[in-house]
Amino acid sequence: MRDLNRRFKDRRGIPVRVIRWEPESRRVIYLREGYEHECFSPLEQFQRKFTELKDDHEPVDAIPANSDKP
Repeated sequence: MRDLNRRFKDRRGIPVRVIRWEPESRRVIYLREGYEHECFSPLEQFQRKFTELKDDHEPVDAIPANSDKP
């Protein structure tokens, strides 16, 4: 598990904050504003549905789907 703090937007343009990457389950954990529970998505699905808002980190789509790299 690796803690993160990266901002993305979903297909509708709604921002989310990625807080954790779990390589063993290959899940991205994120928070939505106004929603109290953590959300999660398989990496492959997250790569298709979300776009990073800042260029100061490696884009999630640059991570190969078979990688353990967050």
